[in-house]
Amino acid sequence: MTDITDLDMNEVLQIDIVSDVVCPWCIVGFKQLEQAIADTGVSAAIKWHPFELNPDMPEDGENLRAHIMRKYGSTAEQSREARAHLTGLGAGLGIDFRFTDDMRMVNTFKAHQLLHWAGPEGLEHPLKMALFEAYFKDGRDVSNIEVLADIAGAVGLDRQEAIQVLQDARFAEAVREEQGFWTENGIQGVPAVVFERRHLITGAQGAENYAAIIRQLVDNEAA
Repeated sequence: MTDITDLDMNEVLQIDIVSDVVCPWCIVGFKQLEQAIADTGVSAAIKWHPFELNPDMPEDGENLRAHIMRKYGSTAEQSREARAHLTGLGAGLGIDFRFTDDMRMVNTFKAHQLLHWAGPEGLEHPLKMALFEAYFKDGRDVSNIEVLADIAGAVGLDRQEAIQVLQDARFAEAVREEQGFWTENGIQGVPAVVFERRHLITGAQGAENYAAIIRQLVDNEAA
């Protein structure tokens, strides 16, 4: 659990986020939520949970543009427009999306195992942010063990242990079970944000909408 605010509040708002590290709307939604938390002045604790957009993605991945066109039936022009829209939206939130024509969609199961390991170490949140940046800004292969180990080391985790964690897949079953929990409870797309373990909001809702939701929750608790 990661406290993403430095505010001294008596109550801490619990926020669970189900997401994937190759989902652009997940980082957009988080940055909007982060802004809403700052705007409302609440103290919030974020817990990340695993979701694979493409659990059957092969090891070598797939060209991102071709993947989007195949999966959603979009045209090349629609794909370009969507990437341009995301790039502009991200810029306003401090996200540096650098989409390229040779960018690849990859399997993220190993990345989720790494995040699971980082949780008890208190480094899940910085690792999650680093994985988003590695994929969307730096174009790195976040399915590659060596790349993942480098990212883990950069946020303060032991690089060699990260390699061992991924090679022996010691957390694979736990991640599968957690993924199953969320899908069995109706999560079919991400981001999915759960406030106080009981209020589910899906999709990137925008900072103003998130702020309104937070204020309503705080008001309801006060009442």
